[in-house]
Amino acid sequence: MLKLKEIILLVIFAGISQMAAANMPGLRPDHSKIFKADDKPRVYYFHASRRCVSCKAVETVARKAVREKYGDEIEFIILNREDEKNKALVEKYKISGQTLLVVKGESVKNLTNMAFMNARKKPDKVKEEIVSAIESLNK
Repeated sequence: MLKLKEIILLVIFAGISQMAAANMPGLRPDHSKIFKADDKPRVYYFHASRRCVSCKAVETVARKAVREKYGDEIEFIILNREDEKNKALVEKYKISGQTLLVVKGESVKNLTNMAFMNARKKPDKVKEEIVSAIESLNK
């Protein structure tokens, strides 16, 4: 009988610990930072679970453009649009396919078409356009 009480107490303690951890922001993944409107643009790349060569090229070129010019000053955020945890952003920006956005507050620059047309054969053009979009939002 004592063993049963110990097991029940252990289960109760584990449940309380899980509930406490779920309510403590530092102990769970926090995607809310990507919703914050702050003074810096962010670059978002939304992709699907299955990705083609062009999709991967857009991500690679966009990431390089941001890192080479801005280092860690500008966030480059990669999100799977099919992942339920990203649903709020997918709905906010009306994402329906692979998408490359530069966002600052409510200002959004959609670079998707240009990026997919040029990522594989003219990556420098994509880099220039990304930098230009970031700079225009920084004014």
